[in-house]
Amino acid sequence: MTTTTRLEAPARPGTRVLIIVQNLPVPLDRRVWLECQALRAQGYSVSVICPKGPGDPAREVIDGIGIYKYRPAPEARGATGFAIEFALSWIRTAALSLTVRRERGFDVIQACNPPDTYWLLGLLWRRKGVRFIFDHHDLNPELFLSRFGRPRGLAARFEYKTLLWLERMTFRVADHVISTNNSYRAIALRRGHLRTDQVTVVRSGPDTRVMRPIQPAADVAKMQDYLLVYLGIMGPQDNVDKVLEVVSELVQTRGRTDVRAVLMGFGDCLEALKAQSIAMGLGDRVHFTGRVGPETIANYLSAANIGVGPDEKTPLNDLSTMNKTMEYMAYALPSVSFDLTETRVSGGDSAIYVPSGDIGAFADAVELLLDDPEARANLGRAARTRVASELDWQHQAQAYIRVFDTVLQRDQNDLRAAAWPFSNAGLPARPEHINLDDAVAYEKFLVSRGRHFQAPEAEYIQHSTGA
Repeated sequence: MTTTTRLEAPARPGTRVLIIVQNLPVPLDRRVWLECQALRAQGYSVSVICPKGPGDPAREVIDGIGIYKYRPAPEARGATGFAIEFALSWIRTAALSLTVRRERGFDVIQACNPPDTYWLLGLLWRRKGVRFIFDHHDLNPELFLSRFGRPRGLAARFEYKTLLWLERMTFRVADHVISTNNSYRAIALRRGHLRTDQVTVVRSGPDTRVMRPIQPAADVAKMQDYLLVYLGIMGPQDNVDKVLEVVSELVQTRGRTDVRAVLMGFGDCLEALKAQSIAMGLGDRVHFTGRVGPETIANYLSAANIGVGPDEKTPLNDLSTMNKTMEYMAYALPSVSFDLTETRVSGGDSAIYVPSGDIGAFADAVELLLDDPEARANLGRAARTRVASELDWQHQAQAYIRVFDTVLQRDQNDLRAAAWPFSNAGLPARPEHINLDDAVAYEKFLVSRGRHFQAPEAEYIQHSTGA
């Protein structure tokens, strides 16, 4: 990845894309960054407007992608707070869109939700001949139902109906809708009244050339306990507190003093979760990393024994694709999750699913895997095979690029890059990568997870020799 602050010369009309995202900075947003790279590899000029992360510059170019960042609005509290946040973010985005238009130009806007407010910006720019593509990341009406239940009071009903109206307007203005899974596509067709040819499914699959098992760094590899890992946002709807309950059940109720958990990510609930962990007496069993980069993620997902999916069954979670599940799979990591419709679509037979909210069943499944190295190895192997062969971003990118080629009426047979959709150039072999083609080395890794502690190594010897 190369970074510079100089914005390149404008590209020719018909090839210029502006991507708008509000809930995460880029390139931290993995899906959006992969989309940017796919477009760039096929000859599109790509600009992004997003909020600043800590220490981020206001302008930068990374791998030829121009990124324009604004100061994020204050943290929202209550309906009024969210309205202020959305309004400030919209105004700052609209102002930056004028700058992007002047400096780099754009022929199409891709807006990623939440929130469902950028249809108005798309409508305004339509007068200049700009097309509008909606990348549907979240179901905001379902998010409301998941947090607050069915609206009963006048104010709650108004808020819910407003969310439905904003979503409906987004569908109406969009020239094309990109859905993250078939559940979202069904809603676009039903609530958006769209034709089937107006909606394309593009899953948030990982790039498994990059996300793959490694030999963990020395400080992680020497850990002496079994390791559970969580990766993702820590908001009210993510139920990360359930991980603490599972660890408490294993350690304090069942006496499993050989278990630790690492929770990677950030969000509105992070500080409350830290306090809860200490109050539950789990301070020495649970480690919070906060926001981390790819190297730390690769180390912990390679070293962990089990990935956990604590998202409970809600109107939003049941229909949403959990990126964490596919990221666990990319690292050949077996996982245990609450039973959700789209989590089963992602994980297939390579994960264990338990009834939503059942902490005892979740702990039972974790213990089953901890005590069975062969089951862990088989699930991990199946997970990596499934995500690489069916869910990988390489497959999703083709459908994604076709949307832009269609909307901008480009020749879909005119491949602008040396390979589809990416070239392997710039991806040098790394000595810490596990050789997945070496059956013996891969099997050893699947059991020991690259860590040098006694129990898994003994398990590997027993497993491999049939003792």
